[in-house]
Amino acid sequence: SERGKQEQIEIQKEKQRELILQLKTQLDDLETFAYQEGSYDSLPQSVVMERQRMIINELIKKLDMDLSEDIATLSPEELRQRVDAAIAQIVNPARVKEQLVEQLKTQIRDLEMFINFIQDEVGSSGKAEDGHCECAGRKDGGGSCKPNTRHSGNRVNPEDARKMRETGLHLMRRMLAVLQIFAVSQFGCATGQIPRTLWQKDQASKDYSPLIKKLELSVEQVRQLAMKHQQEGHVISSSDLQDIPLGGRDELTLAVRKELTIALRDLMAHGLYASSQGMSLVLAPIACLIPAFTSSPQTMHPWELFVKYYNTKNGQAFVESPARKLSQSFALPVTGGVAITPKQSLLTAIHTVLTEHDPFKRSADSELKALVCMALNEQRLVSWVNLICKSGALVQSHYQPWSYMANTGFESALNVLSRLSNLKFNLPVDLAVRQLKNIKDAF
Repeated sequence: SERGKQEQIEIQKEKQRELILQLKTQLDDLETFAYQEGSYDSLPQSVVMERQRMIINELIKKLDMDLSEDIATLSPEELRQRVDAAIAQIVNPARVKEQLVEQLKTQIRDLEMFINFIQDEVGSSGKAEDGHCECAGRKDGGGSCKPNTRHSGNRVNPEDARKMRETGLHLMRRMLAVLQIFAVSQFGCATGQIPRTLWQKDQASKDYSPLIKKLELSVEQVRQLAMKHQQEGHVISSSDLQDIPLGGRDELTLAVRKELTIALRDLMAHGLYASSQGMSLVLAPIACLIPAFTSSPQTMHPWELFVKYYNTKNGQAFVESPARKLSQSFALPVTGGVAITPKQSLLTAIHTVLTEHDPFKRSADSELKALVCMALNEQRLVSWVNLICKSGALVQSHYQPWSYMANTGFESALNVLSRLSNLKFNLPVDLAVRQLKNIKDAF
């Protein structure tokens, strides 16, 4: 009957499907065996297809393609069109941004050329109205004088030049405002800031716990040595070190200079960088678009941070004031009995280190070691470092967001350093320049 024939056909199709599946399995097993034995060079077809399927799935996710329909129902041309449309959604915005960047650069160059043109016009008009004469000398000693008329044909009225300059500056301000608004809205960066995406990705995962552990070990070593020296009733002073050979310096001085200072330097240098200088006002609103800012920022030595603090607080003017000069000359207190603040003592200490070490071109490490020794002698190490940590302008402009300083405010390190606050030191400050000063004095 017709129904029996239909059942026979279905049974036959099922057997064919099972046979095809069995043949595929046997073929895969044979290819895998031959590949493992080395008699078959290429990968098995099943492995190749699996990897291709993984690549295709990842591309579909990245391109955000809609393939909810069965692929078998779509023609190759329709699939090609869908792939082109998905790629265009990613590529076209990038091309538009590149074109906008080129237009902005062109407008900036035009603005700079216009400013130079205005400056040249103003300068030429001022020279033309000076009324001076150019005198050509003669061999007989006389001279002929004639007015300077080179710019008479291109003379600009000072009032017109002033109006042109004001108009140009007004246009430039409006253009800069538009550029800044565009840069913030389109590229997510503001004036003077470096996008976080430009930091090296591996730096953001740096762990500062080993640096803190190193600082704790060095502080404990210095504390034990200092207590040992105080129990023995002997404090190392600068005069005691005059006759000691370089290889035989006392262990406390070596521990402070080579262990404690280096550990403090490494922890303060975590995420510390030198901010970019020299960026013009015209290029500031689109700093994130300029290729020069795409590289990772340069590192910075912690001693340079102390020097910047000294400069921002007008340390040289404070130390070299007449009253302080007189007090140093006659060994009199300049504050009239008022206690010296940590800020004043830090500025004085930095000035002393710079005065003694800069003439001999000492390294930043040597100057930082001298400052740490001076801080321990005055029992102000924690207060001086805390002044740097609480300087918001320095921290924001020179520390990366993931740094130890920006994240914790250096609190745990200050607690560790406070273990040395109640100990008395008399460490040599000029150890790095003493021999050089003696040689200079000898000649």
